[in-house]
Amino acid sequence: MIGKQATILIVDDEEVIRKLLERKLSSLGHHCHQAGRADQALEQLRQHAIDLVLLDITMPGKSGVQVLREIRASYPDTAVIMATAISDASIAIQCMKQGAYDYVTKPFSLDEVALSVDRALEKTRLELENREYRQHLEQKVAEQARKIRAAFLNAITALAHALEAKDEYTSGHSQRVAEASVAIAKELGLPQEGIEKIRLAGLVHDIGKIGVRESLLNKAAMLADEESLHVRCHCEIGEHILDPVVDDKEILLMVRHHHERYDGHGYPDGLCGEQIPLGARILAIADAYDAMTSERPYRAALGTEVACLETERCKGAQFDPRVADAFLRSRRFEVSTCRSQGGDG
Repeated sequence: MIGKQATILIVDDEEVIRKLLERKLSSLGHHCHQAGRADQALEQLRQHAIDLVLLDITMPGKSGVQVLREIRASYPDTAVIMATAISDASIAIQCMKQGAYDYVTKPFSLDEVALSVDRALEKTRLELENREYRQHLEQKVAEQARKIRAAFLNAITALAHALEAKDEYTSGHSQRVAEASVAIAKELGLPQEGIEKIRLAGLVHDIGKIGVRESLLNKAAMLADEESLHVRCHCEIGEHILDPVVDDKEILLMVRHHHERYDGHGYPDGLCGEQIPLGARILAIADAYDAMTSERPYRAALGTEVACLETERCKGAQFDPRVADAFLRSRRFEVSTCRSQGGDG
């Protein structure tokens, strides 16, 4: 429908009435189609984009009331005006309750028909414009929210990388944990949405170390009990930092619980087994493996074979056995090496 021009379907079993209405509406610039029966009307609706239907209530075969229901169900944006004899006015009112815009009575006043058509088309136009405006506005708001969220997350990820850059021992750790976690998630057959959440959690899992004293992060000796407790707070600190900008509870819980142990002896909440979110169980293995195979101030890096053996050994205690097996499958070379050395767990 462009401006006041519209495509109109005139449905009446009397050809004289159809022609009369078409002549009037065509003179107003509308493009008209005709149908003498319900089945013809429905076929016209399938073939053409119809803006408005002038629909006779009483027709042989399927009635206009039945056709109205089908139009409302299949073509909700098509306006319908019912045409009826004066004696059927109560039926026409019922049709309006079912979604018809208006009704006109026979014998027609062509000017009244034209006025009703104009009002129905204007109402439909306004409804469509309002809907498009709302959809466009919702899309703009959603897109803006996505951009803001992405900007915050990018900033936080950059901050995490900046934190690692200050420490030669952990440089690149978060990226490696994210990549290893994604490999495990894929091996477990998780859906793409879940994999993406795990990737993001891997990138920011240690963001809470911003709140840990730097002297402890680089201490070249084992930590005292009080120092260890302070470092362990990074899980909760990380959740607290991310909470205002990450509107996904799953990601927040992965960050909070990535140091829980399968046997319940981890931190910060001492969760065990299936109580620990799957994403956190995945991060726990990827995090521990990267820590084992990286240089630390207090020890040299372990070889991949030794780290692989340690992962096997800790199945059921520190690590979820199913997740550990998926990790080892994702590291097929290390697995084959480990097992050739007799590492069965």
